[in-house]
Amino acid sequence: MRRSILGFLLSGLVGIAYTAASVAQKGPAAPDYPTKPIRIIVPQSPGASTDITARLVAQGLNEAFRQPVIVDNRPGSSGIAGTELVARAAPDGYTLMVVASSFSINPALGRKLPYDSVRDFTTVSQLSKFPNMLAAHPSAPVKTLQDVIALARAKPGQLSYASAGLATGTHMTAELLRFMTGIDILHVPYKGGGPALTAAMGGQTQLIVATSVGLLTHVRAGKLRAIAVTSAKRSAAAPDIPTFAESGVPGYEHEPWNGMFGPAGIPKAILARVNAEVVRVLNSPAARKVLEGDGADVVGSTPEQFSIVLKAEIAKWTKVAKAAGIKAE
Repeated sequence: MRRSILGFLLSGLVGIAYTAASVAQKGPAAPDYPTKPIRIIVPQSPGASTDITARLVAQGLNEAFRQPVIVDNRPGSSGIAGTELVARAAPDGYTLMVVASSFSINPALGRKLPYDSVRDFTTVSQLSKFPNMLAAHPSAPVKTLQDVIALARAKPGQLSYASAGLATGTHMTAELLRFMTGIDILHVPYKGGGPALTAAMGGQTQLIVATSVGLLTHVRAGKLRAIAVTSAKRSAAAPDIPTFAESGVPGYEHEPWNGMFGPAGIPKAILARVNAEVVRVLNSPAARKVLEGDGADVVGSTPEQFSIVLKAEIAKWTKVAKAAGIKAE
């Protein structure tokens, strides 16, 4: 009798220990996440590439988590106000954010931000990336990047290019070229990509820097002449257009990206689950069709890989901004 009671107690203790070990392996938060709606803040206007990407991911997460995943657009103040909301949110996995690579440019400009771009956020995944493009008005006497460099050296400050505005990603693209080649070209900033495109196609500037997605249609229509793309390899959407690196500027690489973040301190179990589902959604045929159709490359990185990219981008743009004397307005 005593032996049977002792055996019962021992088996019970073994069962308790097994259960505790099982919970420890799964993590305390993972099994019951999520239990309420998730909000994805996008610090840009509806229709921006970040917004489109965020909505693709939100739809997939909604189906996977069986909870509403809501995209909350918070444009204005260069995306800083919306980004601050995420930095101050509870790190419980219910507030996330999708931003563009300008997130890595803001801290490089000497701008006083209400958050630290590395310390106050958890990297979830780099979602996609796409090249910028340098293009010329058909009347401009340049066909290659070497033509642009030669003309800029022969006539310093006379060759002009349009961008979407001061300290935007398109402006920094040209500044990186200046930094690496020492050329002097005139920056003409506009209030957004639309006005810059109109000016370039109207011949008000000889050159324009914009996303390849925004320029390809006009290049194919003969309204602009493609010079080169900024990615490390040629774009699958335009394989006939060379890169800056193969056009005589070795080491040049800049690919704007969209990425997902959360507040600092998200539990590892929740972060792992969100990352796994985000990567699964991005690699689905439906998401790939939309993103690749717009000239973007699907990434779907780990949090650690994205953290390395973010820190490298901030360091690069800090060096470029300092050399060019660029500061936030």
